[in-house]
Amino acid sequence: SFEGNRKMIFFFFCVLSFQDALGDVVYCGLPEVGQRLEQMDEFGALESVKAASELYSPLTGEVTAINTQLAENPGLVNKDCYAEGWLIKMTIEKPEEVDGLMDQAAYDKFIKSLEE
Repeated sequence: SFEGNRKMIFFFFCVLSFQDALGDVVYCGLPEVGQRLEQMDEFGALESVKAASELYSPLTGEVTAINTQLAENPGLVNKDCYAEGWLIKMTIEKPEEVDGLMDQAAYDKFIKSLEE
């Protein structure tokens, strides 16, 4: 639960259902630990041989960790985005923002609508 001012750690995974469009990730730019982000602030970028895509914060909070493995091996985002290819960890300052996030089924439907 997200009660009171209790800060929870949120693992922001890169869900790349559109990997075919982006292709193999060759660069991953991430924020500094300690950076404060508002919901929808740009915090980094993924680049591939096909395209570049900005990354936006899903929630308001502070970056508590970044995946330093991605500097040497950005392809982990493609290979294992739910485990070794995670991007950042952050606190949740506004728990009510969580209610506005898509679940996996809604996200898959959204991505499919972009492809049509």
